[in-house]
Amino acid sequence: MALSTGSQAPDFTLKSKSADGLKDIKLSDNFGKKQTVLLFFPLAFTGVCTQEMCDTTAGLGDYEKLGADVIAISVDSPFAQEAWANANKIKLTIVSDLNKTVTKAYDVVFPGLAGIGDTSARAAFVIGRDGVIKYAEQTATPKDLPNFAAVKAALAK
Repeated sequence: MALSTGSQAPDFTLKSKSADGLKDIKLSDNFGKKQTVLLFFPLAFTGVCTQEMCDTTAGLGDYEKLGADVIAISVDSPFAQEAWANANKIKLTIVSDLNKTVTKAYDVVFPGLAGIGDTSARAAFVIGRDGVIKYAEQTATPKDLPNFAAVKAALAK
């Protein structure tokens, strides 16, 4: 069961790969500045995940207008994430939780996906400027997408 609203969001520093190399992305860098949408997804190079991240990329302006940064998290390596993002024109910040430490901290582990191992479940969190979770959702299955209208409503509050 995902962490609930009103909880302090566990801070993290994870790696993201870009043309400039690996860089650290730290959640608490947004505290006091902007809200953050965390989107956990199971695996790069899969149909539903690709559609979700492409759709989110297309709507990035909506999140920016609401004063939010979007960070996507999966258990893929940053190198696989970069190849996938480049192939699909995904412009989100994508970070690697290869060791599943953040996935476990947010309690969104999906056990044994397709018989290949544990991944992140599909989940969405809105973290306020104060570091407190304002919205939390873990979908029933990896094929289900988060309620993005509810995510945007939480950001607008």
